[in-house]
Amino acid sequence: MTKYAHITGWGMAVPERIMTNAELSKLIDTTDDWIVSHTGVRERHIAAPDQSTATLAVDAALKALELACLRPDEIDLIIVSTSSPEHVFPATACLVQDAIGASKAGAFDLSAACSGFIFALNMATQAIRSESIKTALVIGAETLSRFTNWEDRNTCILFGDGAGAFVLQASDEPGGVLSAVMRSDGSGGDLLSVPAGGSHLPASHETVSKKQHVIQMNGREVFRFAVRVMESATRESLEKAAIPLEDVTLVIPHQANRRIIESAVRGLEIPMERCMVNVDRYGNTSTASIPIATIEAIGAGRLKAGDKVVFVGFGAGLTWGAAAAVWTGPFLAPVKRKVRPVSYRLYARTRSILRRLWRHIEGIIWGRNNLDW
Repeated sequence: MTKYAHITGWGMAVPERIMTNAELSKLIDTTDDWIVSHTGVRERHIAAPDQSTATLAVDAALKALELACLRPDEIDLIIVSTSSPEHVFPATACLVQDAIGASKAGAFDLSAACSGFIFALNMATQAIRSESIKTALVIGAETLSRFTNWEDRNTCILFGDGAGAFVLQASDEPGGVLSAVMRSDGSGGDLLSVPAGGSHLPASHETVSKKQHVIQMNGREVFRFAVRVMESATRESLEKAAIPLEDVTLVIPHQANRRIIESAVRGLEIPMERCMVNVDRYGNTSTASIPIATIEAIGAGRLKAGDKVVFVGFGAGLTWGAAAAVWTGPFLAPVKRKVRPVSYRLYARTRSILRRLWRHIEGIIWGRNNLDW
């Protein structure tokens, strides 16, 4: 029997600090009116020094698990989609796995820029449909403020920090994520990038002085590309799922720029009322923007069980994609379970300390210091 991947839990986390356009206008030559008219952004959240991509991801993940009434040790797979990982390696997903105590989960990062959440959602869906796993945690998390050139008004006005997470569970009941489209075009890789910090341009005094470790973007080219592919990907995903556009309750796009969203909606010939937009309050949170927008749509009563929804996005790479789904919500358990996120944090921290201690003891037993590495 075919397995379906249902979205049964969701959670989001954003930093407390809000940076308004008025505050930005003190750093660069711009105004609130200019930013709003060109992007739709009015404010964005900025991570505190003690916050990071992983900490935001953990907060969002635990909220999603609580809603789904699942313990961390019931998760089979964790995928973190991010453009601002904690490190080159280890994967941010592994840090999340350790922090929440998901002792049975495999974990990896996915890098597809702002399209990454859709790509990760599809990867988890296919793993469930193939019956290799039963439960997955898909997270989009970013601290792009750490990769922003605060002297470049073309980019610093756009980005914000945050995280969003979905829990996916297997079921024989039709529904959940029904189709996905994933596309890329590396010929446009230079249009939106952080050039340095990888193997091509390792960190050096020169790369830092040239500001090659911050976001660089050709806005006009990205705008034209985005409008074109968002419309085509939406239509293709719906065709694969055999869902007519008129049956779609809500289109939830990547929140990059309100003008891009409005242009794509015009191409789809649907009213803006059928499109979720919250870029004004969060800016572009990259991989986190679609789950954050979804969660706000649920809270506003715009997305309910049984509704048909399309997620669509684009990003650096160039990449783009869309996923069509029938919204489910949490599975009804025969007996309501108590889920304690605070306890999971304590358990996970204790487990992590004990495992580190065991590796130390193991090293002494096996003479780790005498090994010739």
